Amino acid sequence: ARDVVYARKLFSVIGLDGQAHTPINAEAPIRGAAGMTMTLAVCPPGQGPGLHSHRHTYETFTVLDGEFEVSWNDDGSERATLRRFDTISFPPGVCRAFRNIGRGEGIVQVVITGGVHDMSDIAFSRKAKQEIEAVRPGLAAEFEKVGFSFDAAESA
Repeated sequence: ARDVVYARKLFSVIGLDGQAHTPINAEAPIRGAAGMTMTLAVCPPGQGPGLHSHRHTYETFTVLDGEFEVSWNDDGSERATLRRFDTISFPPGVCRAFRNIGRGEGIVQVVITGGVHDMSDIAFSRKAKQEIEAVRPGLAAEFEKVGFSFDAAESA
C-alpha cells in the first residue's frame, strides 16, 4: 500500500529543521535549508506515488535516471513523459503523480519549496484511498492516523 503514496525507495538529502517532521526527511544529512527539502525517489518499473497535492508548497521533479510519466489535474488527465534532466514544477493545490515507465529502476529528484510543510501539507486523491483499501479494507485509516488525508481535489 505504501507504493500508492511513496516512491519505493526514498533517500533524503535535505530535510526540514528539527521542529517539523515527515517520514520522508527523518534521516536527511542536511537540515534547515530555508524550508526546502530534497529527496531522491527511486522507483522500479511501473511504480511511483499516486495523485496528490500540496496545500502550501511547490513540488519540482527532475529525472536523474530513467523515464517517467508525470500526470496532473484533479483526475490526472494531463500527462508528459520526462527523461534524464527533464524538470517539471507544480504549484500548491495542483494534483500530481509520477510513475516509472522505463525498463529499469529510475530516479527522480524531488524538491519541495515555498512555505511550511509537514504531513498536513500533503493530500492524496480519493482514488489513492481506494487503491489502499483494495490492498486491505480499513488500511487507509492507518495512513490517516499518521497524518495522511485523501481530499486532494477538494482541498485545491
